[in-house]
Amino acid sequence: MNGRQRVRSARRISRGRAKSKAGGKRLGEYTYIALRQAPQLKDRAAEWFHSKWGIPKQAYLACMESYLAHRTEYGWYLCLDGERIAGGLGVIDNDFHDRKDLAPNVCAVYTEEEYRGRGIAGRLLGMAVEDLRAKEIAPVYLLTDHVGFYERYGWEFFCMAQGEGEPAPSRVYIHR
Repeated sequence: MNGRQRVRSARRISRGRAKSKAGGKRLGEYTYIALRQAPQLKDRAAEWFHSKWGIPKQAYLACMESYLAHRTEYGWYLCLDGERIAGGLGVIDNDFHDRKDLAPNVCAVYTEEEYRGRGIAGRLLGMAVEDLRAKEIAPVYLLTDHVGFYERYGWEFFCMAQGEGEPAPSRVYIHR
C-alpha cells in the first residue's frame, strides 16, 4: 500500500466534519492518522511540531524515525484537514521533566487556533491512549500547566514534576 492509499484508508476509518464558528464555512473532512499510516508526512510533521514548540526539527525526526522503523511503539498522531495539519501529538519516554520513572509521556499536544474547540485534541489523545493500550502499554503520563482540559478526556492529576529550564513545577497527569 503506498502513502496515498494509506491516507485514503485512514479517511475511510476515521472521518469527522466540523463547521467554522466564524460564518459556518465548512472546513472540510478531518483525517486522524498515526504517522505509520502516512510516513511520507514525517518531514512535514517534524517541521510543524518544531514551529509550534521550538524543539529542534531533528529531535522530532529522530523520534519519528524510531517509530516508523518499529524501534519503539511510542507513536505520532496527526489530524489533517485535507493536506493541512490541524493538530497533532506524540508519545516519548520523557517530556523534559525530572520524573524519569513516569513513562511514556504524551508530548507536543497542539491544535491550530482556528481548529480549537472541535474535539481534535481529545480525539488525538484517545487515539494515542488506545493505540498504546492495544500494545499493553499503560499507564501513560502527560506534563502540562493546563487545569481542567485533560480531565475531560479521562486524565487524572498524578503529581508535580520539575520541567527542564522551567521556573516552577508543572502538573503531571496519568491515563490508566
